[in-house]
Amino acid sequence: MHRSLKVETHRFEIDHPQEKRTHLANLTGHQGPVWQVAWAHPKFGSLLASCSYDGRVIIWKEGNLNDWIQAHVFDDHKSSVNSIAWAPHELGLCLACGSSDGNISVFTARADGNWDTSRIDQAHPAGVTSVSWAPSTAPGALLGSGLLDPAQQICSGGCDNTVKVWKLYNGNWKLDCFPALNMHADWVRDVAWAPNLGLPKSTIASASQDGKVIIWTVAKEGDQWEGKVLHDFKAPVWRVSWSLTGNILAVADGNSNVTLWKEAVDGEWQQVTTVDAQDL
Repeated sequence: MHRSLKVETHRFEIDHPQEKRTHLANLTGHQGPVWQVAWAHPKFGSLLASCSYDGRVIIWKEGNLNDWIQAHVFDDHKSSVNSIAWAPHELGLCLACGSSDGNISVFTARADGNWDTSRIDQAHPAGVTSVSWAPSTAPGALLGSGLLDPAQQICSGGCDNTVKVWKLYNGNWKLDCFPALNMHADWVRDVAWAPNLGLPKSTIASASQDGKVIIWTVAKEGDQWEGKVLHDFKAPVWRVSWSLTGNILAVADGNSNVTLWKEAVDGEWQQVTTVDAQDL
């Protein structure tokens, strides 16, 4: 049984308050539930990645208008692929994937159209739930600088209740936090590395089945990451997402709420607003 994705375009008209949508295509190829989709940066053309319970990752490419093909299928994982994330475009066309088999795979496109594969074996032995890339701008660097040799870093969350940070050293992924970041009491459902835009620290948000969102920060490489509980939502927290400037965090929780949070000048996090689903 094949599962399909629907690709739609959104068109907004000034003289009409309602959003208009046009159904463009069904992308058929997965044989299980599709957990996540992610667009590549437009500099690489119209590319869309999808991951599924069937253990496969598919790269979809638009050829002619609205004509989508399977440009590549990755079947390296032995069980559900739960999370995918494209790297910052400065690093090239590079996709990280986290799976219930405990492994993280990183696929990097070559100029000849083939893909190189690197792996983090047993990153979270009980299963990987989420992956997120670090921004290409180093902490403390001015925007647009520090890109000549950007570091490749990934954070991941798993069913072992931990968050881990990984860095690519000479072609091999190594754990870059000692010990693993461990303040959650249940599965980590999502991780999100914040854009830093030259800020003098790195920041990661993690969301957990235990109802808590934790903000992890580190001032410079080699220091210990420090965690602070943003809030206890008293329900599973499914997703966290940063604004493009990295100063506002959106949180989706099991109480059917989406809330926005911002760090105050004293370092405490404050709720800015609750997003009304009817406004979305």
